[in-house]
Amino acid sequence: MILSDSQHVTKKVFNIILLLSLLKYNHQKLPLQGAGGPIMIEKTLKTTHGKLRVEIPTQLNDITLGQMMAMQAKPNLNDIEAISILSGVAVDDLNSVKNIQDFQAFSDTVLALSYQIKYLYNSDAVPKQVNFLLPQSGRPKTVKILQNLSVEPAGAFMAAKEIIADEVNKHIEQYGEDDWKENFNPSLNASCQVLAHYFFCRATGKKYNEYEAEEFTTEIKKMRVTEALPIA
Repeated sequence: MILSDSQHVTKKVFNIILLLSLLKYNHQKLPLQGAGGPIMIEKTLKTTHGKLRVEIPTQLNDITLGQMMAMQAKPNLNDIEAISILSGVAVDDLNSVKNIQDFQAFSDTVLALSYQIKYLYNSDAVPKQVNFLLPQSGRPKTVKILQNLSVEPAGAFMAAKEIIADEVNKHIEQYGEDDWKENFNPSLNASCQVLAHYFFCRATGKKYNEYEAEEFTTEIKKMRVTEALPIA
């Protein structure tokens, strides 16, 4: 793991997911699965202007790091915002649903995902490789994960060190210095930035550039959360 102190559950993210589990289960269609695609729970909802199809993943393997970051960025995340993030349907469209009880169909799935997230944060199962489909690239780029997850080259190491130091300072300012090593949990945003510096050269084949590496977070957010968090 790159961020060795991130083995415990990040409290803010897990609290967000648990908030979603407060939705009560009413009715749920069987998950849909395309050929080789993600398994989804789908429901067509009646709106003030017609019908709206909403589907969310049933497996953590189909949730991206970017989606998790979007949820963590909203400390007062409500049910509609959460469903919007997981489904990709705009909040304005969801707000037009006639009966709010229709959203209850997604509750069991969200609750199951919350348990999966809990175990993922404690997982040391680092993937052997990850794939990146870069812009203007005709095929995925496969990057093998080294057993030694040290950040290189030197510029990437220094950038990652600064990111982690900033996170530690924020934690100490908020909670104090007592036992900070045991209680410190890096944010998903910091994890994303570190991964961007870690993968930039190896995924793009380019010479290290700090600014381009920072922009590479766009690609890191597309990673499956089941890949990104164990590495981070």
